[in-house]
Amino acid sequence: MSELLEKSNIHSEELVRLLKDREEGKIDFLLVDVREQMEYDAGHIKGIDLLKPTSVFQSWGETFFNEIKDKTVIFTCRTGARSGQVARLYQQNGHTRSINHVGGIMSYAGETER
Repeated sequence: MSELLEKSNIHSEELVRLLKDREEGKIDFLLVDVREQMEYDAGHIKGIDLLKPTSVFQSWGETFFNEIKDKTVIFTCRTGARSGQVARLYQQNGHTRSINHVGGIMSYAGETER
């Protein structure tokens, strides 16, 4: 497993590398965008697995957290603030394999989609 997946925070250059490694089948993780639907529709990182807006965080439910509990999850948003909050909450609920994408899509120079 990549040493980057052991960190609690990663920067955009590291995320680009992780996405490339995942595409090549070397590692596995979930990339979750926690922005709102309209933000996501305006542009998002290529390789996002799930859109889970923070505005409905309370409705994510225990089932969702149980489904992803054994996976490494990278949370991203616009600047890294919301995703940092979600990553901390995720960890507080006993899920230690969460990573915040510091700087979010605003700092991301990799491939994006609309």
